[in-house]
Amino acid sequence: MSKKVVAESPLQRNSLASLDQKLAMAKRCSHEGVVAGAKAAVLATIATAIPTMASARMLPWARANLNHTAQALIISTVAGAAYFIVADKTVLATARKNSFKNPSSNIEA
Repeated sequence: MSKKVVAESPLQRNSLASLDQKLAMAKRCSHEGVVAGAKAAVLATIATAIPTMASARMLPWARANLNHTAQALIISTVAGAAYFIVADKTVLATARKNSFKNPSSNIEA
């Protein structure tokens, strides 16, 4: 059996190049989201840890009811929520911004 040699049409070449460009843009968008989410998680951890730990030592109700596990759960929940919210918003904003950059490439033949 012999292989058929099929020449690519310019449309196919453009769609492959366009696909590579879209994949690179998606990777960049997701990377920006991860970085922004990580920064937000660090900030949220600090902003939550200080009052949580201070209240667990100073307030009688918190001292009685918030053990170390509860404190860690409060802090990690806020950090995780901040990460996912900020990462999602960043990815969507970056994708929206990039979709308006080159509107002619978004139209598929």
